[in-house]
Amino acid sequence: MHPSLPPPPRRRRRTPFRHRVPRIHKSTAGRLSAVAATIAMLAAVLTFAEPASAADVLLSQGKPTTASSSESSSLGPAKAVDGSATTRWASEEGSAPAWISVDLGADVPISRVRLNWEAAYAKAYRIEVSTDASAWTKVFETTTGNGATDDLTSLSTHGRYVRMYATVRGTAYGYSLWELEVYGTGDGGGTSFTVVAAGDISDPGCTASDNCGAQRTAKRVEAINPDHVLTLGDNQYDTGSLADYRAYYDTTWGRFKAKTHPSPGNHEYDDSTPAAGYRSYFGNAATPNGTTWYSWNQGGWHFVALDSESSMSANSAQIQWLKADLASNSKACVAAYWHRPLYSSGPQADKVSQTAWQVLYDARADLILNGHDHLYERYAPQNPKAKADPNGVRELIVGTGGADSYDFENPQPNSEKRITSVFGVLKLTLTDNTYSGQLVRDDGKQLDSFGPVTCH
Repeated sequence: MHPSLPPPPRRRRRTPFRHRVPRIHKSTAGRLSAVAATIAMLAAVLTFAEPASAADVLLSQGKPTTASSSESSSLGPAKAVDGSATTRWASEEGSAPAWISVDLGADVPISRVRLNWEAAYAKAYRIEVSTDASAWTKVFETTTGNGATDDLTSLSTHGRYVRMYATVRGTAYGYSLWELEVYGTGDGGGTSFTVVAAGDISDPGCTASDNCGAQRTAKRVEAINPDHVLTLGDNQYDTGSLADYRAYYDTTWGRFKAKTHPSPGNHEYDDSTPAAGYRSYFGNAATPNGTTWYSWNQGGWHFVALDSESSMSANSAQIQWLKADLASNSKACVAAYWHRPLYSSGPQADKVSQTAWQVLYDARADLILNGHDHLYERYAPQNPKAKADPNGVRELIVGTGGADSYDFENPQPNSEKRITSVFGVLKLTLTDNTYSGQLVRDDGKQLDSFGPVTCH
């Protein structure tokens, strides 16, 4: 289990499939006494180190999950794909049938599924795959399960979603898995990649040698190992000077500098020469076009980094650039990010980005990511006037990168999830036409999950 950590301080302010019949290898275990269960758990830890075949790639770890039920919030489905032999998913006690599903992010070849059961195992279950989480194809079934570890090899199938569907319990309890592992070649059916984002990160004095907020979230980013990192402003407090960036931020989040696409916040502009430390530290990554607003592409996604400390008025250079940039975009999905949120249930909503919101809405953008308020908030898709709209933009505030937390004040329309007093990062799993996300606390606990959602 993850060690208990002190809370941060708070301050106000879906195609048929062809497949071969798989072989199933059963670990030698009957139903366990308390002592035997402990031995089996230790054995499970060891089996996690067993390598897959040379062609197998673990596809499921850290991917979005759903389940028919969970016994408690600490036994949610994400625990079955977190790579830990000491955390688990458990369905509600007595539930039958029950299921757990993992979204691999794209339709990919699948060669192997490995189930590491806790004592509450399934006597009868099946493995199913799907391309759309609607139509499911059975690729394995058993009615003689006896627990421990089921290693289903020689599968020859494909899919984006893999589901374990249990129908008969082996005990009086529900069903519980230490790990659900899906392997494949990972070379087909589309592309997926991961992005981690957070703002309001590094306090003065916080370095890699401290158990402080920025170091704690940096360790989580390392564990996730995303393809890209986004900073949502106020990356370095209090003035964003180059000296402070080098002394503090660089020792924590600086470990991801080579894959970081930054944006500045108001504290970067508190430098003696506004944003000079930010520009110097990040170099070309901060101003690839000579300005602090820029865009970049990955897969089917177009990302737009804006600067809410520079003019966002209708006639500003930034907004004129934004309109031209979006007009020339050919990607199916659009995400934009900057510091000050237009909407927030915390104390610091700011209308400075109203025009940018309208331009992005008109271009059918999918996501807007912000910081500034030191909390986490997820909104339903909405238009620039805060009206619910399925064709609108989803705003997420992720000011949880390491600075002291703020309290919520007035819940806003369309606010779906609000979390404070936490250090954490937003993990996005993106395909050519979908997105899924989770707020992941510094200790690895998943506090929020949404998607997959299809882009506009």
